[in-house]
Amino acid sequence: METQREGKFQRILDAAVEAISESGYHQCQVNKIARLAGVADGTIYLYFKSKEEVLIRVFQERMGDFIAYMRHELLECETTKARLRTIVRTHFSYMEQNRSLAIVSQLELRQSDPRIRSAINVIILDYFSLIEGVILQGIQSGEVPDTDLRVARQMIFGSLDEATTDWVMARSPRTLTSGVEPMLALFEGALRLR
Repeated sequence: METQREGKFQRILDAAVEAISESGYHQCQVNKIARLAGVADGTIYLYFKSKEEVLIRVFQERMGDFIAYMRHELLECETTKARLRTIVRTHFSYMEQNRSLAIVSQLELRQSDPRIRSAINVIILDYFSLIEGVILQGIQSGEVPDTDLRVARQMIFGSLDEATTDWVMARSPRTLTSGVEPMLALFEGALRLR
């Protein structure tokens, strides 16, 4: 029974990503999410209190999975350069493979009210911590000169975030992953990676 409930929960989240990316959060109706998930409209409210909670849980669950995956990938890295490459490659490939989620995270969450932003901050702060941890490891190993962790993280996250937004909004299709090496070169230069 629990497996069936979890499966339905995941279907609703997947449907919400698709519906919100197609219609926009404010225009998206719960019945569209239910239809895409293959459930009755009222079933949504057995899992979520409101459409706002659906959006929050989409971000928490999907981006939480993304960060957990990135942490796992980073365990295999032995150098700061390899860790930075993993961050860029994982960020770009995940967004490219999950375009609807990229649209939701890059466009819809930024227009939301402060309650939604507050609820998703835990995940964003976890990502910030992950990036700062990579920079700190680089400083401790002597691969990166002493630098302000917050500023370095802002540069890395901001660049990844802006590149993803630019990709989502591009008028002509292109790959996001083609930017991995140029972005890595930018970070290596800015951090004066040794």
